[in-house]
Amino acid sequence: MKIKHNKATLQWQKKMRSFIDEYLIPWEIEAEMNNGVIPNDASMKMHAKAIEMGLSKMDVPLEYGGLNLSMVEQVAIWEELGRVTNALCWCFPEAQSWMFEACRDNDYQIDHYLKGLMEGSLRECYAITEAESGSYETVNTSATKVPGGYMINGEKWFVTTANLADFFFLQAKIEGKGDALFFVNIDSDGVSMIENPLFSHTFPSHHPTYQFKNVFVADKDVIGGGNSGMDYSRSWFRHERLTIAARMLGAAGRMIEEATSWALSREIQNEKLIDKQAIQFYLADSVTELWASKLMVYEAAASHDKDDDLKSLHAKCSMVKLYTTEMANRVADRCLQIWGGRGYRRDNAVERFFREVRVDRIWEGSSEIQRMVIARALKKRGLEEM
Repeated sequence: MKIKHNKATLQWQKKMRSFIDEYLIPWEIEAEMNNGVIPNDASMKMHAKAIEMGLSKMDVPLEYGGLNLSMVEQVAIWEELGRVTNALCWCFPEAQSWMFEACRDNDYQIDHYLKGLMEGSLRECYAITEAESGSYETVNTSATKVPGGYMINGEKWFVTTANLADFFFLQAKIEGKGDALFFVNIDSDGVSMIENPLFSHTFPSHHPTYQFKNVFVADKDVIGGGNSGMDYSRSWFRHERLTIAARMLGAAGRMIEEATSWALSREIQNEKLIDKQAIQFYLADSVTELWASKLMVYEAAASHDKDDDLKSLHAKCSMVKLYTTEMANRVADRCLQIWGGRGYRRDNAVERFFREVRVDRIWEGSSEIQRMVIARALKKRGLEEM
């Protein structure tokens, strides 16, 4: 099942498949059986190869030394990365184009933070979600103006990859100005991890809760001068929702391949499992939904590349995130059922995907939030303008 791509995109797909098959997939079971941890030399090789390939700067504008890949190319890359379990594909930081727009008037931020992401010497995390907010854009963390900067107070939940990060993109509310984003070093005075809960998946990247108590952030670390903080966060959400959708394509594709291979080899009552009508229906429904998802995701990526209306793009990113994450969960359920009892073993990739793709219906905006975004866009703009 292929989408017709240009030569550059096809080259990226080929390079990524080779990288994934050689560097990432061989370590999945090791990670699963060791709390997400793999040998340091293997982890360093993954990281070094990803940086060498330019994955950490694929979205960075050319003027800053990035690859400035189209969103279609980036989606193709993330689709391939989605074939990997245990979050081993998160082996590199990711500097995104909106960051350079937000920091364009601050050379210090670009040199000190963003170039570190591009080079792979720094890792980032996003401190946005709060206990009261969930998927809603509710921010109670405060940023109070003091001489030379701001004093941050609040609590952030589900700070993904914070255990591996050097700094936060932190969202807080400035009294009288509204939401703003800040760079905050993770070892700053007043920053403390107050909980690091275990989750269903087995990732090396954790999702801790952090408390910020009288954390001083200098003026030079205020992103965009303290303006348009929520606009930057929405840029991040659009990017994340689109790349999550791309990963779901890869995950579903690999699950279907694994289940098909098993069904072709497994014999039941002198008949191949794949010749059982129930199994055929499971596979047919999965392939059909994957094809529909591919068309949606790559169409949304093409809309991004054509600079289509931003509000329309925002709704499209919600649609692809909603549809593909729910599709991948249905595929996981069917494919695990095809494997039977063997599908429930942790050394089976389908079992790991069954646990891992479940969270994709929650983070970066739950399915219910995506439906609200889509319905609001329909109400305001009408079907033809979505």
